[in-house]
Amino acid sequence: MKKITSYVALVLFGLMIVGVANVSAQKKMKKVPVMWAAEDIKWEEMKGGPPGAMVAMLWGDMAKGAYGALVKLPPNMKHALHTHSYDVKVVVISGTFTAGLEGGTEKTYGAGSYLMAPGGVKHTSGTGDAGATVFQEGPGKFDFQWITEKQ
Repeated sequence: MKKITSYVALVLFGLMIVGVANVSAQKKMKKVPVMWAAEDIKWEEMKGGPPGAMVAMLWGDMAKGAYGALVKLPPNMKHALHTHSYDVKVVVISGTFTAGLEGGTEKTYGAGSYLMAPGGVKHTSGTGDAGATVFQEGPGKFDFQWITEKQ
C-alpha cells in the first residue's frame, strides 16, 4: 500500500511540474493583437486557385499548412466534383457561394452562411453572378483533387 501511495504522489508531482512548465511557456509566448482595417488588408492572386481568385492571408500559409484567409472568388465560377486533403471551413461574407455533395443538388448560400467540407468528401462548389467573398480556414494545406468521370 505504501508503494502505491508513493507512486501516486510521484505521478501527481510530475503532473504538477508539467503543468507549471506549460503555464510558464505560455506566459513567455508574447501574443500580439492584430487589428486590420479593410483598407489595410493585402490581397494577392491565389496561387493555384481559379483565375481571378484573390486571397488575403490572415494567418498561416494555405499552400503549406494550417491557415485562415479572406478569399474573393470571381463571378459564375464553377468547380466540378472534387475533394480536399483537409477539412475546409467557409463563412460567406458577401455574394453567393454554391455547393453540393456528390449525387445531391447544389444549393446557394448567401452572406452569413457557414459550410464545412471534411477532407476527402466529394463535392462541387462555385459562385453566383456577383462572385463571393468568404472567410476560409483549414488545419492543413488547401488543395483540389479533381474527380474524373469514368468514360
